[in-house]
Amino acid sequence: MLRNDMKDLLWFIEVAKEQSFTKAAATLGTSQSTLSHTIKQLETRLGVRLLTRTTRSVATTEAGERLLQSLAPRFEGIEADLADLVAFREKPSGTVRLTLSDHALQMTVWPKLSRILSEYPDLKVELYSDNGMRNIVEERFDAGVRLGESVDKDMIAVRIGPDWRLLAVASPDYLSRHGVPATPQDLVSHVCINTRQATWGGFYAWEFEKDGRELRVRVDGQLSFNSSLSQVDAAVKGYGIAYVPEDIVEAQLRSGALQAVLEDWCEPFTGYHLYYPSRRQMSPAMALVVDALRHRN
Repeated sequence: MLRNDMKDLLWFIEVAKEQSFTKAAATLGTSQSTLSHTIKQLETRLGVRLLTRTTRSVATTEAGERLLQSLAPRFEGIEADLADLVAFREKPSGTVRLTLSDHALQMTVWPKLSRILSEYPDLKVELYSDNGMRNIVEERFDAGVRLGESVDKDMIAVRIGPDWRLLAVASPDYLSRHGVPATPQDLVSHVCINTRQATWGGFYAWEFEKDGRELRVRVDGQLSFNSSLSQVDAAVKGYGIAYVPEDIVEAQLRSGALQAVLEDWCEPFTGYHLYYPSRRQMSPAMALVVDALRHRN
């Protein structure tokens, strides 16, 4: 294999990961036709088909998958080694990609990162707000942010925020019309504002706990969102009971626009953690982000 073939292999990895010539070409900054021709030449030289192409999708063959699993970690290692050279520069640079929920972004991550960005102009941060559980390795994120109890054991986890809790809230108008639930089970007869979980496709089952007793309640209602702020707005306007992070409704609770219900059933969660693969060597840019986000009592 000639050195010039290294570029072809990198292009193959990009197509295999994206499962699309169009997306891969956009990432690589080349045309789709050039990319397709390059991959065909690579397959000809190797004497084996690497990709199965249809009008709608691209998938690796058995040989292509074997090559992908062998090459991808090696090239990632090279990229990490090159990134380490940035440590010799005066200030860290490069891009750090994070996946996180809208609540984590607004209440924990952005307030901390916004303090350091002006000091490090060569640092770029991509924040992908999504309430689903992303595979950060497969989707090429540097790290993710989730509750500590949700982080896989094979990940390094760094606590970045205090414990917090979800709180069931509704407008005084809604409660005057429908009554106040006395137990979590009462919620099944109420109009609730739902949250759809992107990862599993279903609605979030509201979790409650009191005196060691745990309950999960599947609620129903006219509206569902994947944004906590939208749920708060709908609750203020009387569309039902919402189950949202307490810290984003403090102002509405103080003003009386919302009232808390079932408060004695709303126990705190373990706070947000930044997590990333243990085998991945940390770049200076990533180290800077981790230090900026680290929770300090």
